[in-house]
Amino acid sequence: MPRYVAFLRAINVGGHIVKMDQLRALFAAIGLKNVETFIASGNVIFDSRVSNSDALAEKIEKHLQAALGYPVATFLRTTAEVAAISGYEPFGARAAGPNVHAVYIGFMASAPDPATQAKLLSFNSRSDEFHLAGREVYWLSRLSVSESRISGAYIEKILGRSATLRNATTVRKLAAKYK
Repeated sequence: MPRYVAFLRAINVGGHIVKMDQLRALFAAIGLKNVETFIASGNVIFDSRVSNSDALAEKIEKHLQAALGYPVATFLRTTAEVAAISGYEPFGARAAGPNVHAVYIGFMASAPDPATQAKLLSFNSRSDEFHLAGREVYWLSRLSVSESRISGAYIEKILGRSATLRNATTVRKLAAKYK
């Protein structure tokens, strides 16, 4: 049975507060098994017999919108995919540099087309670097989120699609816990 990580957008940000026990119950209510949450930022780990992750994400999104009253974009990855994503190092030694604030990983439903990828990469600067690999966008930020002109919402606008960002440290911890 596949084990998934759901990276949810709009959970416990922007006034949308959801307790983790409520979130686990919402996932269990649609037949998902062994439901756990990881950090109170919309990371839900579960087992499902469904192997079509697109259909499963759509089912979760519909259920969450009905229960919470607002759309919750859902990006599913298997635990094996999360492990591969966490081990991917697109910035090499630059990511460990003294002037780096954080590396973020953005999860999308599908890979953007080449023109959109080029558009995002045109925003590379001294303070921000981007890299795309499949359905993930990697962002090396040398400034704190409050200091940067770049944000998750701005990245979504550039890409023309929903995405949700996680600190790479969080993704690595998820991968280590759910090998």
